Amino acid sequence: MVTPGTSARLEPAIAALNAAGEETRLRLLALLAQCELTVSEVVTILGQSQPRVSRHLKLLVEAGLVERRREGAWAFFRLARPRGVGALARDIVDWLDPSDQVLSEDSARLADVRHARAENAARYFAAHAKEWNDIRSLHVPEALVEEAMREAIGDKTVNCLVDLGAGAGRMLEIFAPLSQRAIGVDLSSAMLAVARGRLEETGLKNIQLRQGDIYALPIDRNSADLAIMHQVLHYLDDPARALREAARVLAPGGRLLVVDFAPHQEEALRDKHAHRRLGFSENEITSLLKQSGLETTLHRELTPEAHEGAKLTVSLWLARDPRIISDASPTTTYEIA
Repeated sequence: MVTPGTSARLEPAIAALNAAGEETRLRLLALLAQCELTVSEVVTILGQSQPRVSRHLKLLVEAGLVERRREGAWAFFRLARPRGVGALARDIVDWLDPSDQVLSEDSARLADVRHARAENAARYFAAHAKEWNDIRSLHVPEALVEEAMREAIGDKTVNCLVDLGAGAGRMLEIFAPLSQRAIGVDLSSAMLAVARGRLEETGLKNIQLRQGDIYALPIDRNSADLAIMHQVLHYLDDPARALREAARVLAPGGRLLVVDFAPHQEEALRDKHAHRRLGFSENEITSLLKQSGLETTLHRELTPEAHEGAKLTVSLWLARDPRIISDASPTTTYEIA
């Protein structure tokens, strides 16, 4: 409680410290510093009732330590952005000892929750690998998206292209001919098997496929002249982290092309097709790209009105690493088998 007569400038900090000064809420701050979570996921991790968890989250949101983001039928919670009281939230988390038994057990259960998310997506990919292109055809025609991507990228040859979340290999099939070397990364071995089969038919010899985590890419820093993330972000629990990792592998002056859905309310995509997010606004991705150190140079939307059966708008963002070559160490070269 704020003492009468307290300076107005101190009140937010005092309210935030009061809100954080309880064991469960400290545990929540430690969890939400790692990734955003739903109430049901927090209930699973903490082993507390839904009403109790919701009350604690409400207090943290009101104090400005946590942000709540509504998306369709779901609400996601995450640590507040690092400004004002949000910076205090991170300071509080930094003061906590991650080796504390309670916090370490929470982190272990969080890892289980995130693993379950990944397994759910992996099961979907494994079950639908061969039908992937058919599912995409339910939305804005892929031919129009690919044409817009070609226009955004241009026809200049690049040294190294990486496809992040390569899926069935379609992006590599289209854009690998523009590069001297192309690397496709995907977490699903089933999807990579489909991609390998598909790309065998193209006769392209400059492509290497790698199984890897989009949050920890098996690609060196400063090595990619062009990176593509095509319909990937909506499956992820932490899109900002994935964009930061994509920015890490870009060479100075390198470009990142992000293609995903604009905000929508098609809950069936979440229930049936493992979509974690129901699209992204222009400002959201532009802001995340800026936070990753990239400059957005293009945003374009492909609306579905004129296409029978299509319901979703597809958005494209092209961003550039603003560094110049002399700012970085020499880029890494790859030998493609």
